[in-house]
Amino acid sequence: MSTPIEDYALISDLETAAMVGRDGSIDWLCLPRFDSPACLAALLGTRDNGFWRVAPAAGRSCTSRAYQRDTLILETRWAGSDGAVRVTDFMPPRTELPCLVRLIEGLAGCVDMRSELRLRFHQGRVVPWIRVAEPGTVAVAGPDAVWLHADGLVQVAGPQDSTMLDFTVRAGQRLALTLVWSPSHLPGPPAPLAVPAEVALKETCDFWRCWAGRCRYQGPWRDAVMRSLITLKALTYAPTGGIVAAPTTSLPGRIGGERNWDHRYCWLRDSTLALSCLLRSGYREEATAWLDWLVRAVAGDPGDLQTVYGVKGQRLLPETEAPWLPGYAGSRPVRFGNSAVGQFQLDVYGEVLDTLWLSLRAGIPMPSHVWDLVQALMGFLLRHWREPDQGLWQVRGQRRQFVHSKVMAWVAADRAVRMGELLGRNGASGEWRAMRDEVHRQVCREGWDARRHTFVQSYGSSALDASALLMSRVGFLPTRDERVRGTVRAMRGLEHGGFVRRYAQGGAGLHEVDGLHGDEAAFVACSLWYADALAATGRPRRARELFERVLGVRNDVGLLAEQWDPGAGRQLGNTPQASSHIALVETAFALSSAR
Repeated sequence: MSTPIEDYALISDLETAAMVGRDGSIDWLCLPRFDSPACLAALLGTRDNGFWRVAPAAGRSCTSRAYQRDTLILETRWAGSDGAVRVTDFMPPRTELPCLVRLIEGLAGCVDMRSELRLRFHQGRVVPWIRVAEPGTVAVAGPDAVWLHADGLVQVAGPQDSTMLDFTVRAGQRLALTLVWSPSHLPGPPAPLAVPAEVALKETCDFWRCWAGRCRYQGPWRDAVMRSLITLKALTYAPTGGIVAAPTTSLPGRIGGERNWDHRYCWLRDSTLALSCLLRSGYREEATAWLDWLVRAVAGDPGDLQTVYGVKGQRLLPETEAPWLPGYAGSRPVRFGNSAVGQFQLDVYGEVLDTLWLSLRAGIPMPSHVWDLVQALMGFLLRHWREPDQGLWQVRGQRRQFVHSKVMAWVAADRAVRMGELLGRNGASGEWRAMRDEVHRQVCREGWDARRHTFVQSYGSSALDASALLMSRVGFLPTRDERVRGTVRAMRGLEHGGFVRRYAQGGAGLHEVDGLHGDEAAFVACSLWYADALAATGRPRRARELFERVLGVRNDVGLLAEQWDPGAGRQLGNTPQASSHIALVETAFALSSAR
């Protein structure tokens, strides 16, 4: 059986990340970047696809685990009749090459331990050559080399081309295992192996606590907010400022189903909320870096604006399938890359311009070339906003006149007008104002269901969509408007076990809108949007109850995946999901203000 998604914790060096299970096994690691091929991929297959387990030789799950306060340093503890041991896992923020340290400390008695590293490069498929090389071993396959140093322990060849160490840890004894990736053509050993593990641990702890100390949030949910902010920082590719949606791919929205996507990239749909989250939390430097990434990524022909880009801003993310990986709990296909890059989504134009407007209001200067970008994006929208698109949810069915897409086209025009007024650049504002008014009239006419008293998913449809909860947040209508209140009341139709789905489900067959088979679970971000809307429309008690319910489904170290299945009581989808943690922070601020 596959390890439950909620059993995984995250460690990161701000350029890539590893997923660590409660059994002490790292089952997912891409090197050297978030979007690089995985060299440990048991998460999506079997142990034969790569893992690194450090745990008692008896093979039991841990007794307890937690992050050190305000850090991304994971401590996992085992206790039994033979004694107790703690494994501390961390990745020092990168200065040169990616490094992963596992520090083993005896707490009581004598515990027999085992480390087994089975590397499988190129998405869990390629078996490396392994050889002894001072100060440890090195595994090489094509462009990749991984070095393992083991504090004087004797490493032996294990089964199926793995490296194994058996050793005993006594109370008070500390040992370190250090793994470093380097390009295979460079002479070794790489420099990070020379850094003592205790020094790396202190420096990593100091980095995270210094960073956490800048947080402005002082409300009743500080621990949850801080963990979400640290997670968001961990998902940031430091060299460019890009924020990946998640460090994993193909964790399913439905066990055994086909809703398996690669989220190791940066989505424009998260841009405004990510910037808002960072700015209000006190992280202006990270907000500015995210904005700079955004401006670089979208540069070019406005007609070529994509919904998703690589961590460096790259546009080509070809989607392929990996038939050699059986998938998480048999959920196929396993996908690498994302074909959403080729979709037409109107909402991203609104997301980009809303982000620029928010940054301008926050006092971040707007260079003249960014204003040129605003004009180019609006020039395209003026010609194309009436066209159907594939919407916020990137449906793989036919294009439709999605209401949320039109609302975000309105946002684009509204923010362009406001930026022009603030900057004294009103050359095209007459056209933009006219477009803004026309879009507003059309949405209120075509997107409103007078019989059900709610806005719907698309023109001519009766289906609900959780994105309608964002209408008042973006300023399309005030919260006191009865159409907003009616829409919030109607969202009871999307409730699923106390949480909220993205849109109505179609059962086991082919979904009419998204073109995929089977239902999916509730979306964490949508549930938090609902809490925000409840608070804004005068129901703070229900909002707090829903927020506390979401906090209750975080895993034992405070992480949230994309979805929650109330029936099975488990997390689903890629994890940890940036949009879930961004929404958590935003809702905490909203409810704290309401209090």
